Amino acid sequence: MKRLLSFFICLVVLMFWSSCRKDFDFSPSKGNLKFAKDTVYLDTVFTNIGSSTYNLKVYNRSDDDIVIPTIQLENGVGSFYRLNVDGSTGLEGPQEGKFFEDVEILAKDSLFIFIETTIDIETLSASDTQFLYTDRILFDSGNNQQDVDLVTLVKDAVFIYPNRDEDTGIIETLTFDVDGDGTVDETTLQGRFLEDDELTFTNEKPYVIYGYAGVDTGKTLTMEPGTRVHFHADSGIIVTDGGTLNINGELSTDQDVLENEVILEGDRLEPIFTDVPGQWGTIWLFNGSLNNTINYATIKNATIGILSEGNQAAANDKLTITNSQIYNSSGFGILGRATSISAENVVVNNSGQSSFAGTLGGKYNFVHCTIANYWNNSFRQFPALLLNDFILDENGTAITNDLTEANFTNCIIYGNDNPEILLEDEGSVFNFKFTNCLIRFNNSNLEGTGNYIFNDITFYEDNVFNLDPDFEDPFENMMRIGADSGANGLANTDFNFLNDILGVSRNVPEPDSGAYESVVFDED
Repeated sequence: MKRLLSFFICLVVLMFWSSCRKDFDFSPSKGNLKFAKDTVYLDTVFTNIGSSTYNLKVYNRSDDDIVIPTIQLENGVGSFYRLNVDGSTGLEGPQEGKFFEDVEILAKDSLFIFIETTIDIETLSASDTQFLYTDRILFDSGNNQQDVDLVTLVKDAVFIYPNRDEDTGIIETLTFDVDGDGTVDETTLQGRFLEDDELTFTNEKPYVIYGYAGVDTGKTLTMEPGTRVHFHADSGIIVTDGGTLNINGELSTDQDVLENEVILEGDRLEPIFTDVPGQWGTIWLFNGSLNNTINYATIKNATIGILSEGNQAAANDKLTITNSQIYNSSGFGILGRATSISAENVVVNNSGQSSFAGTLGGKYNFVHCTIANYWNNSFRQFPALLLNDFILDENGTAITNDLTEANFTNCIIYGNDNPEILLEDEGSVFNFKFTNCLIRFNNSNLEGTGNYIFNDITFYEDNVFNLDPDFEDPFENMMRIGADSGANGLANTDFNFLNDILGVSRNVPEPDSGAYESVVFDED
């Protein structure tokens, strides 16, 4: 009886409450909507690549529950934009995402409109390499109509991607001699080798690469000044046995635009992705590739900026890199494995592990380089600079190889951890030397032992330790040094290059260590 009475009371209360509600009495909109913004700028996209999702908040400031009779795109079903209004895609069929009817907003409430676009630039202009595409969201009609503008810059590009089998949907993978036994091997790397007419990248249009673009035996991929290369996720360049990569950038007059540098980065152009690490794979200089050169390049937001393997004893260095910057690598900036690298006026910063790692021995000569690591996205296991002469096999057994030479001269090796060098010797030849470098190393447990006997001029000569490098803003990859830098006047002129990475004449007879000559920073 008590249960029945309780149920009856609840039913009466519910009926009374429902009869008093006015939530379902919606009045037509009177054109008094308010918007979080009057224009939604969808940042630059490549033709036929979908944008990120943007949002617009729409407010009903009135005391009445209202209904908006229609929300639609002015360009109708032909619009390249698509909308989602508070989780609804609108009418079905061709008008889906384009047209919405009787959209309700409660008093003093709001709704979200989500906006995306995918645009084919060829339908807009056959001749332009970029096009400003616009549309409007229309709210209601007649005298009550309100609108919000939509604006997107669309860029044309050269797209390089592997083939897909129409029947199976399987994407093409690279096949080449992986283990050097003369037999072609299947790999799991999605991609294809570049055709002969694709082996010169120019500055006419940006390049967008899906999968790995391969450089085959006897082929050379050349990138001319001003080239822009954008990589999709898990993509990159692989230079196989007998292939060569030449990146031929030049000094730019505008350091904000870098008009003459070759820039390699991810394919998301929105500002939020500008400094996001790990957006693409790597530039992979595979074992047997030769005479690779990189000059005036910016390589950013990769998993590994450059991965160089093998060719340690080649007559010419496997890789010569000059006047270049590598930033925001989620793993390593430069990773060498039993290889040979020569670097001059190079800056590497912000790496999830090491900015430079020479592993399994090798041959390395770095002069006037800034090897820094101010990574703050997560914990990192390794210092800015790592050298070792081994790798561990699947059983944890060390496989060793000689470190025939590793010379760092007139360099800055620094970061936000301590120490910023790690030298791991498993008993092979382990030749290294730091000369006229500014180094962060303040560890009493290691100093004076093993490879860290800093008064032994066989390995260390005229270095300074733990002085402030006075970087402009290392967390933002602004690596110039100021007037108070501990690297000022430190360089050895016997190894001096006339100009720094910006083309500034070095201060002879007292040049600075690192890739930059010092400057006086603006106070603001």
